[in-house]
Amino acid sequence: MNPEPPEPPRLDAPDAADVVLVVDDVPENLALLNDSLDEAGYTVLVATSGEAALTLAVRAQPDIVLLDAVMPGLDGFETARRLKADPETAPIPIVFMTGLTETEHVVAAFGAGGTDYVTKPIRPREVLARIAAHLHQARSQRQARNALDAFGHATMVVRERDGRRLWQTALARRMLAEHFGGEDTDTPPELMAWVARESLRRRAGAEPAGLTVARGARRIAFALHPMPDDGGEPVPGEWLVVMRESDDAAIVEAMSLALELTAREAEVLYWVVQGKTNRDIGDILGTSHRTVTKHLEHVFEKLGVETRTAAAALAMARVKQLGRAN
Repeated sequence: MNPEPPEPPRLDAPDAADVVLVVDDVPENLALLNDSLDEAGYTVLVATSGEAALTLAVRAQPDIVLLDAVMPGLDGFETARRLKADPETAPIPIVFMTGLTETEHVVAAFGAGGTDYVTKPIRPREVLARIAAHLHQARSQRQARNALDAFGHATMVVRERDGRRLWQTALARRMLAEHFGGEDTDTPPELMAWVARESLRRRAGAEPAGLTVARGARRIAFALHPMPDDGGEPVPGEWLVVMRESDDAAIVEAMSLALELTAREAEVLYWVVQGKTNRDIGDILGTSHRTVTKHLEHVFEKLGVETRTAAAALAMARVKQLGRAN
C-alpha cells in the first residue's frame, strides 16, 4: 500500500459552524471519514442513502456534502441533481467520492452539479484539503449573497448551459415569481434567450445590452455581468444577473392629468414613448392592436399632433418623469 503524501497546508481552520454531510452506504467509509473530519474540527452528519441525504440536507443545511457516486436506490448522481434543483440546498458544494475514474463518470459527476471529486480508496488528508478549499470559496460566496440580501438587491447566478438558477436573493426570487411564475430554479425562456445572446456578444468583445420586460405598468430591467470566482476571475458558463424593478403607474397617472387623457390613452402613449409598436402595446395591455390604434387616434386628436414621434415628443416635454424613466 502506498503511504499517504505529507499533509498539505490548510487554507483556513474550520469554523465552529462548518458542517459536513457524508453520504455513503458503506459503514467502513463512514467511520473513516467521520473520525478524520471530527478530529479536524468539523461537525459531521452521516446519511446512508440518497433519500436520507436529501431530507437531512434540507433540515440541517450543511456547508458541504461528501457524496458517494454509487449507492443502491437513489444513486449519488441523482441525489446531486435533486440537491441542486432545490433553492434551499442548491448553493451547497458537493464533492463526489467515486471509484469510477472513467471520463464519462467524471463528466457525469460534474454534470449532476458536483464541485469536485475524490477517488476511492479514500485518502482522508486529500479529502480534508479539498473540503478546506471548497468551504473557503463557498463561505465567500455566502457572505456576498447575504450582503446582497441585506441591502435589498435583486441578483441571481444563472448557469448558461441549462438555465438553472444556481443561487438568488430573496428579492430576485419574488420578482421573478411575480413577473414570470414557474419553478424557483428555472430561468424564464425569454430571459435565457437573452443570456445566451449576450454571453456570445460578450465573448466576441461587443458592448453588453440589457433587457427590459414589461407587465402592464410594471417593468423589470436585467443587466448581465460575469460571475467572478474567489480570485476575481470569471467562472466559465456562469453569469451574474442584476435586476431592477420599476412601477410606471405614477408616470401614467401624471401623463393622464397633464395631457387630459383617459387612463388607457395615457398607458398607450406611455408605451409609444418607450418605442413599442401597436402590436407590442396590445400584448402588454392585454388588448388587440386595433384597439390600441383607436386609442392612439384619440391621443393624436387631443394633443393636436399627427404622428407618433410628435406625440412622444410632446409627452416628454410636458411630463418630466418620462425623461427619468428612459
